[in-house]
Amino acid sequence: MPARFTRHVRRAAPLLAAALLLTGCGGSTGTDAKPGRGVTVDNCGTKVRVDHAPKRAVALDQGSAEIMLSLGLADRMVGTGTWTDPVLKGLEKANAKVPRLADRYPSFEKVLSTEPDFAAASFTYTLSKGGVASREKFAELGVPTYLSPGDCAGKDNSGDGDGARTKALTLDTVYGEIRDLARIFHVEKRGEKLIDTLTARVEKATSAADTSGVSVLYWFANSDSPYMAGCCGAPGVITKELKLRNVFDDTHDEWPQIGWETVADRDPDVLVIGDLTRRSQSAESAAQKIRFLESDPVTKNMTAVREKRYVRLSGQDMNPTIRTVDGLEKVAAAVGAFGLGR
Repeated sequence: MPARFTRHVRRAAPLLAAALLLTGCGGSTGTDAKPGRGVTVDNCGTKVRVDHAPKRAVALDQGSAEIMLSLGLADRMVGTGTWTDPVLKGLEKANAKVPRLADRYPSFEKVLSTEPDFAAASFTYTLSKGGVASREKFAELGVPTYLSPGDCAGKDNSGDGDGARTKALTLDTVYGEIRDLARIFHVEKRGEKLIDTLTARVEKATSAADTSGVSVLYWFANSDSPYMAGCCGAPGVITKELKLRNVFDDTHDEWPQIGWETVADRDPDVLVIGDLTRRSQSAESAAQKIRFLESDPVTKNMTAVREKRYVRLSGQDMNPTIRTVDGLEKVAAAVGAFGLGR
């Protein structure tokens, strides 16, 4: 998703206790994860050393939080931040046990007040100067950090936007993140069980309906200068698995901002639209988006608008995390109901 929120990061208060030794920051080595022994994972080009299973973890983005909660780790979490949507169904009780530090980026000072021994984030921007704080800042205080490989593997985040994919994202990257976190927390069996469940759901969704050849467009947010999905992020996973065609599969940018004249010219069969609960940009909710589409002179005559072929997804459904599977299921069901598969 477009992940950049502006927030001033205040000077951090000192952490009261030394935490874990950090030798790097990073993704997956297959090292020993027996209780009482440390774990080293390769993550986004560096290495993270976690000497003991975390007991006071912070999830700095909703995607990281929902993976931890799905692994049954609520009792080892001391805070979450940066939410775009209600928590995943089935995790409400567990989530209620964990303090929400902020709806957007919590300040570095706020995070440190929880005395964390581990921090995970879904987006590179979160672990940067404009987000919560850089990984180096956490490292100075002995707190290991983990960044979702979904936002770094095969992705260039060096520009001013939301990055560009040099290699298409796959669900294997999402599953790798689950395995990494399960190894770090010493709950490997829970991780494999979660992956098996997600894999079975994907197989069921892709075999339930023939959606091949249907053209789609993914609109995340903003009606003034809309963010549409490029070829190869989380929406690309949905597109590929369901054999759909993204009308903007000719751009590798994660979320390029594209004018409405170009959108209308591409005229997709189906509009997949973000239904967000945040309030940071124009046209966040699905209702706002639909009102715009049906009233704007450029968009109201698009085929999908005239036929009201809308698929509503949460922001997290469009992110490279476990919710990508939810998005895949919803798109498969909706396209099948529209009778467009061939």
